[in-house]
Amino acid sequence: MTPSAGTGASVTAGEVTRWRNAVVVAYAASGLAFASWVSRLPAIRDALDLTPGNVGVLLLCMTLGSFASVSASGLIVLRLGSKRTIRTGSIMVGAGLLLTGFGTSVLSSPVATALGLAVIGLGTGSWNTASNVEGAAVERAVGRHIMPRLHGAFSLGTVAGAGLGAAAAAVSLPVAWHLAAAGAVVAVSVATAASWFRADTTPVAGERTYTPDNFEDPSTGPIPVIPAGTPSASEPLDNKRKIAQAWRDRRTLLLGVLVLGLALAEGAAGDWVALALADGHGQTDAAGAAGYGLFVTFMTIGRFAGTLVLDRFGRVPVMRWCAAMAVAGLGLFVFAPAPWLAFAGLAVWGLGASLGFPVGMSAAADDPAKAAARVSVVSTIGYGAFLCGPPLLGLLAEHVGILHSLLAVMVMLAVSFLLSPVARKLA
Repeated sequence: MTPSAGTGASVTAGEVTRWRNAVVVAYAASGLAFASWVSRLPAIRDALDLTPGNVGVLLLCMTLGSFASVSASGLIVLRLGSKRTIRTGSIMVGAGLLLTGFGTSVLSSPVATALGLAVIGLGTGSWNTASNVEGAAVERAVGRHIMPRLHGAFSLGTVAGAGLGAAAAAVSLPVAWHLAAAGAVVAVSVATAASWFRADTTPVAGERTYTPDNFEDPSTGPIPVIPAGTPSASEPLDNKRKIAQAWRDRRTLLLGVLVLGLALAEGAAGDWVALALADGHGQTDAAGAAGYGLFVTFMTIGRFAGTLVLDRFGRVPVMRWCAAMAVAGLGLFVFAPAPWLAFAGLAVWGLGASLGFPVGMSAAADDPAKAAARVSVVSTIGYGAFLCGPPLLGLLAEHVGILHSLLAVMVMLAVSFLLSPVARKLA
């Protein structure tokens, strides 16, 4: 048995490896689920005969579900544990994908499609927060900065999802068949992988409920062991207090705003790149899906390189370069006089957007005893931009066009650039 770095737990190397691999599956499946429906957005738009504004309203349904879920995710994770939260969320996302495809291809109903996206949102919000809590725990257990690579697994999932989406569009595969298959893969793989999660049972310094043995507290005397996930009369109140304290923490709030700008850059690409290439640069639906695949490919490269870059230069310089690159890539994409330059802009944009979320989650989890509450706060703020921004861009696109509406993202990227110092690691 070997100690788990930073936690005080005793786990074998094999257990840590299985734990890490299971978390990788959860991240990758989340990316696959997201890219599956995003890559078919042009087909959904055409099947339902939607305008850009209508698409924005449709996305808003997913946004409302996600934002409600992520806003409550701190309490959900503290109450249910990350394992049960991730399992439940993945099953909901699988069901939502099934309903979205059925509503599009079978019923041709915007209402049914919107309901499916809302279910996807409800499952995604708490699932992603719980995955970040689980990821931060395994990062401490491994003793290395692996959060960028975990988010890289999410990006690999989006690359796979975008590639499959492009192939499905190229052969005119009905959206219902495509999303039903994706939903089944997501639900089954995550529910199985969750068996190896350990964040709910691995001791964390400062958390009474995670203490492996009785110990003496100078102020209260001996504290009994309470297994993680065991409800108690005071637990709901304690959990609410933890969340409230996190919302009052200045660094946590600023981290949320830092993540917000880079999350908006990522979310805007996810929801609008395929349509922007199709409508703004005159590309086919398949080329639009491939363009999004290019974006996530370079975002994946940035995330897998992130561990080495962060170890060498530190969080603050890396965050500044990310914000600057996202601005440069976004500007090139919007104003490109030729399609190949637009695709080049997507590559730079993807690299710039790559590390915002993983670095923000790691920074929020610097204090492991407060990680769940603080990660939920940063996630709520970040996902607010990730989820609410793209639908609002759709409404803006009604007036200035899809391409020029993306310029609004640059404002928040400038704020992220200025807030980069808050990501500095706590002593």
